[in-house]
Amino acid sequence: MVRTTPAGSAAVDRAGQASDFSGLAMLIQEAGLMRRRYGYYWAKLILVPVLLAGAIVLFVVLGDTWWQMFTAVGFGILFTQIAFLGHDAAHRQIFLSGRWNDWISLLLGDLFVGMSYGWWRHKHTRHHANPNKVGTDPDLELPVISFTPEQAGRRRNPVTAWLIAHQGLFFFPVLTLEGLSLHASSVARVLKREQVDRRWVEILLLSVRLGGFVALVFIILSPGVAAAFLAVQLAVFGVYMGASFAPNHKGMPLVPRTARLDFLRRQVLMSRNIRGSRVIDTLMGGLNYQVEHHLFPSMPRPHLRRAAPIVKAYCRERDIPYTETGLFQSYGVVLRYIDRVGLGERDPFDCPLIAQRRAI
Repeated sequence: MVRTTPAGSAAVDRAGQASDFSGLAMLIQEAGLMRRRYGYYWAKLILVPVLLAGAIVLFVVLGDTWWQMFTAVGFGILFTQIAFLGHDAAHRQIFLSGRWNDWISLLLGDLFVGMSYGWWRHKHTRHHANPNKVGTDPDLELPVISFTPEQAGRRRNPVTAWLIAHQGLFFFPVLTLEGLSLHASSVARVLKREQVDRRWVEILLLSVRLGGFVALVFIILSPGVAAAFLAVQLAVFGVYMGASFAPNHKGMPLVPRTARLDFLRRQVLMSRNIRGSRVIDTLMGGLNYQVEHHLFPSMPRPHLRRAAPIVKAYCRERDIPYTETGLFQSYGVVLRYIDRVGLGERDPFDCPLIAQRRAI
């Protein structure tokens, strides 16, 4: 926790806080954790089309059978893992060249997953700049779940009041629609009359992925089986994506619109790490090291595990709360948090620095 000081030394405190991140960045650089991992990423980039081609061949060979529901689960998992790799490229983790990273993100996101890279980058950049900041972080704005007391209050009527009060119960079922929402938002973004880089490239790639995949499904499967296949695939994709991103910030402190925090504290205090083995690292695509990822977005995924103890020790020395928990514990925190918001509690989780300043 940041210690309070007399008003006359406020400028010194701000300078000290600003230098805190510089000191950490120096430690990370000296440990070699920002260097590229070309072998790791080239192996994954080669594996992606091989696995996808194998999944398509298996799908075609199985033919029109209800056993394809297992194939649908496999596709949902595979698309999520590819999305994690696209996330790495979008954060410049793979190549030094921004152009190379952009094109890999376009191919992985638009062509393989069916998500617009331009739409995701526009949204995700704002999230990284101000995680959990009310009115600024787009990840706090979802159409069916209220993450702030203000959202819960403005959505109330006799029906929605009951639904919002029990929204923790519906959180994971709602995630089954997240995959469809991601595809729809991507298409809407590239068709809007606003600036979109490489618009026609994205339209072409999204058309091939979304139109081609649906066409293949209905060519191979009878209509009923095809509809069920797509429903299962989208549900698995949505739940997997949502369950990987939800523990990162949900249930962590909310930051008022007017609050000003230095970079280190803004990222550490609002992020949550998930403890676990390398299996968790793989399943969550490195997102379980959310604190380190937010501090060093371009750090290659394999280095996050090594960076975590350095960041944790550095924060401990400066009394900066560093949050980590188990995966299922994190889901409990998230569900309790959104239930408390739905029940109308004001400021269910408050930023410790903001609370401290109010007490001065």
